[in-house]
Amino acid sequence: MILYAGNILSKFGFTPTFIETLTPKLSEHYDVKAVSDKKNQLYRMIDMMLALFYNKKKIDVVIIDSYSMRAFWYTYILSRISVHYGIPYIPILRGGGYYERLKSSPECCRFVFSKSHKNISPSLFLKNIFVKEGYEVEYIPNFIPVANYKFKKRDSVRPKLLWVRSFDRTYNPVLAVLILKKLKLKYPETELCMVGPDKDGSLQHVTDKAKELEVSDSLKITGRLSKDEWIKLSEDYDIFINTTDYDNHPVSVIEAMALGLPVVSTDVGGIPFLIENNTDGLLVSPDNVDSFTEQIERLISDNTLVQKLSENARNKVKDFDWEILKQKWFNLLDPLIKK
Repeated sequence: MILYAGNILSKFGFTPTFIETLTPKLSEHYDVKAVSDKKNQLYRMIDMMLALFYNKKKIDVVIIDSYSMRAFWYTYILSRISVHYGIPYIPILRGGGYYERLKSSPECCRFVFSKSHKNISPSLFLKNIFVKEGYEVEYIPNFIPVANYKFKKRDSVRPKLLWVRSFDRTYNPVLAVLILKKLKLKYPETELCMVGPDKDGSLQHVTDKAKELEVSDSLKITGRLSKDEWIKLSEDYDIFINTTDYDNHPVSVIEAMALGLPVVSTDVGGIPFLIENNTDGLLVSPDNVDSFTEQIERLISDNTLVQKLSENARNKVKDFDWEILKQKWFNLLDPLIKK
């Protein structure tokens, strides 16, 4: 049996995390128990611990979505328990803040990532950070079912912007409103649609800023949408913007690339390992309204660039399809599963 520990919180309106994507795929081949869907962080930690304790005799391997901030301690505690009972565990590295975590908690990190069966990174960015610190890491990127994303080749674009993420300070959603304001000075028809749940109160900051800048009429906020809903919505928009200050290997950006949306993104964390600037997307410095608007204006005025980015992005994400990546997971897990 595989015990998979992570945050299963979509029923509370949060964006589904990787555990909710990978679990159904692994369950087609293995017996998988996924935890936890407790909203409270402490209760979630207790739920994970109890699942490990009560199933310890049946568990062949523990998979842990390993985040770099406060949730890092889930990984630390679960790895301690796994080692105590002699159960192999596999952390999947999440979050762009692991550079700081490795520095701030070196002893705890050494325990977690040296005693693991294997450390998995969905981004080359995090893999490089861990390798430099002396850890062994295998790269298995996040996946999407590419065939489910209808490709719409963009031959030209209008200033119709799409932003898909949780409303969280980390993702700097207010920057999207500032971009909208500046673009409207030159393109009064500019529109921005923001899709995602509110995570830390940032949604209110966005609406307040839009009102302050008098662009509320050009801003559409949908809240959280299902995957099918926002994919359908994307057909009405032409440019995907990713304003985040920290990032790793964001699935929303991969999805936008699959849909044929030209992507303009900050160049933070793992993004430059995902997007090749001027080839399959455009990269800008973080928290920079001017750089974003300049690159968006490039797209509006250069149809050849739009076509190149749209086609190249779709071709790149074909490598992130489950049918390609599943064998990496099978090769990792099969030797650990008792037949």
